[in-house]
Amino acid sequence: MENISDVKGDGKVVEPGWKKALGLALRYGLPVALTVLLVVYMFNKVNFSEMWNLIKHGVDYGWILLAMGISVFSHVFRAARWRLQLSALGIRPPFMALCCSIFGCYALNLVFPRLGEVWRCTYISSSQKASFTSVLGSMIGDRLADTLMVLLLLVLCLIVASPALEAFLTRYPVGRGLVDMLSQVWFWAALCGAAVVAWALFRVFRDTVVVRKLKEMALNMWTGFSVVARMKGRWQFLWLTLCIWGCYYFQLYVAFYAFDFTRELCHGPGMAGGLTPCLVAFVLSSISMAIPSNGGLGPWNLAIMFGLAVYGVNDAQGTAFSMLQWSGQTVMLIILGIFTMAYISVSRKANRQLMDKTIEEAEEL
Repeated sequence: MENISDVKGDGKVVEPGWKKALGLALRYGLPVALTVLLVVYMFNKVNFSEMWNLIKHGVDYGWILLAMGISVFSHVFRAARWRLQLSALGIRPPFMALCCSIFGCYALNLVFPRLGEVWRCTYISSSQKASFTSVLGSMIGDRLADTLMVLLLLVLCLIVASPALEAFLTRYPVGRGLVDMLSQVWFWAALCGAAVVAWALFRVFRDTVVVRKLKEMALNMWTGFSVVARMKGRWQFLWLTLCIWGCYYFQLYVAFYAFDFTRELCHGPGMAGGLTPCLVAFVLSSISMAIPSNGGLGPWNLAIMFGLAVYGVNDAQGTAFSMLQWSGQTVMLIILGIFTMAYISVSRKANRQLMDKTIEEAEEL
């Protein structure tokens, strides 16, 4: 019988090749497969010639370029916010290095979803000779702050756009069933019961390996996030968070003016200048980014289509809007990724020259 794992001389367990290959396939192959399936599904729902005609003749590309420019500021604000967290941990990298870590993170996520976060932590920790775990904890805090923002925006969306969402959902059998279920007492009682059962299982099996690992993961996430409440500049952290998400929202909002059918939403009665329709599409697209895919392609586009469909935009129009907006942001990320590679190359060369000069001066002394 084959051994499931090999053991090195130092006692470390080495996973067999097939297990590593399976892990890599699930980590990188699954997002690619999911992206392809969702894109195929999306294009099967639309009239491709109508969509292509809209992109060729029905777009004011000046607004798309403006949206691309706003996206750069969101990355710069994120770098500034991360600097506050790292400073609280005694890590003070150059601001341009932080900006490039964010640029490179999102560019890398276009090819390998979720790998960008690991890369930016590795880049900062290695360049600053800092603890990788500490940097990773700050990144987890960064992501938890974003999760809280999405939840708050979801609540706001449900308040200001509930009539439109309910009207849209009740057009379909699945939507009517969902609305009816949410209004039933038994649903909320079952949800509370499931939470109690989960808590009891964690108590009973608290000494098992799985539960210990889950507790350790939760503790690390809390440690990375709790530094925000103790650090200097926590109000600045809050302000920068609002700036980041303000940029995300307005880069989508200005893109509404690129097409006639979305521009009409900005001037329609009861639309609050397009702020409410944009909020619905924005919140749904933000939630969709939790699904692993290459740069959000597929889940993000379908979420935008669904959000626009709430306000009467058809599938071909929604696909044209989402594909063009996604393409503009992707082009900008590629440009920023190239800039990041150039910056890292130049800074490494400069560091080597500085080190050589320091050695020469030391030898002269």
